[in-house]
Amino acid sequence: MVTIRYFAAAAEAAGTASESVQASTAGELRAEVAVRHGAALERVLARCAVLSDGVRLDSDDDPLRSGAVVDVLPPFAGG
Repeated sequence: MVTIRYFAAAAEAAGTASESVQASTAGELRAEVAVRHGAALERVLARCAVLSDGVRLDSDDDPLRSGAVVDVLPPFAGG
């Protein structure tokens, strides 16, 4: 089980700021949240940085440890 924290547009698309899911890879995590929250979150996820315990997940094969905290961070504007 991992805890996902959604920020900004990702939280809006998911309809929650956080949730727990069963996933052992980044790909499993993406698939599970797409099933739970649909196309709106899938579109946002395509643009997001996804980090597990502060380390960016670049591949669907990247492993997730049980108890990890996964942050979903949309691109931020600013200067």
